Amino acid sequence: MTNQYSTAPARIVFAGTPEFATAHLQALLDSRHQVVAVYTQPDRPAGRGQKLVASPVKQLAQQHDIPVLQPANLRHEEAQQELAAFNPDLMVVVAYGLILPQVILDTPRLGCINSHASLLPRWRGAAPIQRAIEAGDAETGVTVMQMEAGLDTGPMLLKTITPIAASDTGGSLHDRLAELGPPAVLESIEQLLSGTAQPQIQDDSLANYAHKLSRDCALIDWSRPAIEIERAIRAFNPWPVSHSLLQGQPLKVHGAQLAQGSGQPGEILQADRNGLLVACGEGALLLTRLQLPNARAMEFADLFNGRAELFASGQVLGQ
Repeated sequence: MTNQYSTAPARIVFAGTPEFATAHLQALLDSRHQVVAVYTQPDRPAGRGQKLVASPVKQLAQQHDIPVLQPANLRHEEAQQELAAFNPDLMVVVAYGLILPQVILDTPRLGCINSHASLLPRWRGAAPIQRAIEAGDAETGVTVMQMEAGLDTGPMLLKTITPIAASDTGGSLHDRLAELGPPAVLESIEQLLSGTAQPQIQDDSLANYAHKLSRDCALIDWSRPAIEIERAIRAFNPWPVSHSLLQGQPLKVHGAQLAQGSGQPGEILQADRNGLLVACGEGALLLTRLQLPNARAMEFADLFNGRAELFASGQVLGQ
């Protein structure tokens, strides 16, 4: 491999917003390269007070006194000239959340690269981590690609792979991929700087769209096979959290195990300290960690001790 110090440090503009992106920004800050500016989404209202909150990426950038830009979009000439003024060699984009027009993609000397949490072209789009678990994929990873006008369609520079364990949740897989992505980005930068990069074109016929997450997509359909519901429960943990109704009240399901049993889909078959046994379209699930309205998530054994009357056999969840 070409000596990583055979070329001058790159002037990098970073674009990202959520926690997943901060690990990449930190790696760039710790590298030999110069982060000359950071782009992130505008501050959003959050919490009960709906106060404006800066993105995790903005908070990290401010700690390092890096200029932060938060345009609503990048379609206006003023925003495009602002980027060009930084004279970037490269733009590194990680879960930024805004579309980059072609003029932006063409501005940095070496173009724009993106760290995407999927083994492209498998899952393109907003929620590749969760959709990989939900679909039962055996493995996933991070793909560093050169960006083009299409959604996650650009030539691939580097892939790093991790198996998806039977215990993985959206949260645990997110954290693991956030560790795998930054070294891959740094290696890709060195390949681009030294001229050794070998981009691979994606096979569009293998692509799937990872739809954005919402509370609606996490509503449990008990008529589905237990194995599919169990994967969805893991995928949507810690957000948006799989949920159903119990006696007309919201019930969030944070953990479940495949089990034996049959009955009407959603029917409570049994409740004891081991869990809440619920019939599915095929098989059954033992719900092990639940959350009632205005309460914290609890192991079912603890919930059963104090609220056993809620979980009488024969009730049907979701009604």
